[in-house]
Amino acid sequence: MTEALIHSGKHSGTTAAQAQPDGSAAPESAEVSVTGSEMSAAEVEAAVHAVADRARYAARRMATANRAWKDRALRAVGAALQENVAAILAANATDRQRGRDNGTSAALLDRLTLTEARVAGLVGALENLANLPDPVGNVVRGQTLPNGLRLRQVNVPMGVVAAIYEARPNVTVDIAGLALKSGNAVILRGGSAAEATNQVLVRILREALDSVGLPADAVQTVDQYGRAGANVLMKARGRVDVLIPRGGRDLIQTVVANSAVPVIETGEGNVHIFLDESADENMAVEILLNAKTQRPSVCNTVETLLVHSGSTVLPAVATALRDAGVRLHVDARIDAALPAGIETQPATDTDWATEYMDLDLAVAMVDSLDEAVQHIRTWSTGHTEAILTNSLANAERFIAEVDSAAVIVNASTRFTDGGELGLGAEVGISTQKLHARGPMGLTELTTTKWIVQGEGQVRG
Repeated sequence: MTEALIHSGKHSGTTAAQAQPDGSAAPESAEVSVTGSEMSAAEVEAAVHAVADRARYAARRMATANRAWKDRALRAVGAALQENVAAILAANATDRQRGRDNGTSAALLDRLTLTEARVAGLVGALENLANLPDPVGNVVRGQTLPNGLRLRQVNVPMGVVAAIYEARPNVTVDIAGLALKSGNAVILRGGSAAEATNQVLVRILREALDSVGLPADAVQTVDQYGRAGANVLMKARGRVDVLIPRGGRDLIQTVVANSAVPVIETGEGNVHIFLDESADENMAVEILLNAKTQRPSVCNTVETLLVHSGSTVLPAVATALRDAGVRLHVDARIDAALPAGIETQPATDTDWATEYMDLDLAVAMVDSLDEAVQHIRTWSTGHTEAILTNSLANAERFIAEVDSAAVIVNASTRFTDGGELGLGAEVGISTQKLHARGPMGLTELTTTKWIVQGEGQVRG
């Protein structure tokens, strides 16, 4: 039985006696020891709404926390993760064994897996967040009008951020860290695949917040209420300010289609690399190996390689990829151009549309930059596209004509990552165009407020 990580007393961060800024009593935390499957629909709805109400109160407190206070919390979380590595890995082993027993794919098992090195990476990301400027209060623009009114548009926290994701326990820490630094409260739905790991991580996060005097209810989970709880969370408009899904296409589209809460859509990564005829062979081999094999289960891994018919580096690239265990799905022209002995599979339209998240790569030959761009426009999910070229003109055209969240020249697609781009961590990679696009860091978890200061002015 999975118990809710909602506690009274020490770990609640609030008590019924505490008053909210409007003078009303703070929502009371309650001990819950039943799962969503043991509750009626009305009971699940009431329980999730109670979580959201506590989050709203915690968000008001987080919005007034200064940078030093929030940074202490991030470092306290990092220290607690280090102190509890054994417990985290033991819980993760339970999740991974259950995944293997249930036939979970190798790609999802990789995403599910935490190791000492990966936990250390989470700690490092939290330290990076602590070292970044606080986005709250940043002045976006300002001016003094002719009538003397002084205007400022400043960044302020979103409020209550909810996240629905699957088999990604690292996301629990990344999203919580970003939400805390940007002055928000967060409600997590991490899914059954990482249930044991997330339970431990959420407990650690809550206790660390409590230890520095910030509300533990700034981090909560609704995992204990299962899919029914996730459905309620999606409908909690007015209680939840924004919802971010992160996972496979089915999960993301389910949230987008069913949520009444505003959604920032993170997309699947059908990522392309165009190998221009002028690309250097050594650079092409190194980048393709990194982009495909470093961690094939993640969304910024290349899934389709487009090769200019005038390029001479295809044999070296294909040989290196095959030696690394990559399975090549190729069109007829690529197959004819490959050296003898390289095994391939014929590519179909399904391959051009597939995010493999595995050691598979679709490869097509094109005769021009125009043809490469047209292929990308047809099949891309708008995540990341790259060009390998020694032609400045082709690089500039590719940048201008490819409409994706990230466009890369002569580097691995694996750099489309919040940590790699200096954001400390990321909530996800947004492939939509409203509010946020690309890796979502601290600023993307804020909105803006207009501040107007006058000296008695009235409108004529």
